[in-house]
Amino acid sequence: MIINTYEGVVEKGKIRLKAGVKLPENVKVYVIVTDLEIEKKKPIRILTPRLVRRGQAAHFKLQVKKEKPNA
Repeated sequence: MIINTYEGVVEKGKIRLKAGVKLPENVKVYVIVTDLEIEKKKPIRILTPRLVRRGQAAHFKLQVKKEKPNA
């Protein structure tokens, strides 16, 4: 299989190749999308952990221990 790459854009739902590119009718092509504006606009979500039962919160109680200074 020989692979050639051509650059183009989508206009009104159709792929338009750069000027001068001619492909034979019914040739098999694969389209690889390299840049989507939709992906750029998606907000970043940082999910925080949630407990299934509120009673589990006691398991995560903070304990502070003081250490003796080195002599």
